[in-house]
Amino acid sequence: MAAPSDLPDPSIHPVRPPSHRPDDESNADRQAHVIGMMIGTALMFIGFLDVFLSISGGFEINVVPLLIYFGGIAVWANAVVENPTVRYSLMAASVLISLAFFHYGEVLFWHKQVIFWSTIVVVMYFMFKEPKPAA
Repeated sequence: MAAPSDLPDPSIHPVRPPSHRPDDESNADRQAHVIGMMIGTALMFIGFLDVFLSISGGFEINVVPLLIYFGGIAVWANAVVENPTVRYSLMAASVLISLAFFHYGEVLFWHKQVIFWSTIVVVMYFMFKEPKPAA
């Protein structure tokens, strides 16, 4: 009779291959997502800052800060949003709104108010959203 082994009995606990999921991101993909998130957030902040200062200071702005803001939303959505339908919907909406402002050529006070308050609502949502548990 063979000597008893220290290994677990394979009939009780079947051997499983190491858990490598095909959807795991490579290190380069993860870095690209982080870079996109940083650049998108920076562009949104720069555009939002101009809108906020024009509201509080009472001066007019042209369409460039809004183009920067919505361009930042498109870059951020491409890097952060996982659901392709939501991602491409956000990107398309931000590009269409940018094109509409560019075509219109003027930013009215209510445009700035809508952008200001919708940004506040989105930031509040992400502040109080529970992070998803690590799998």
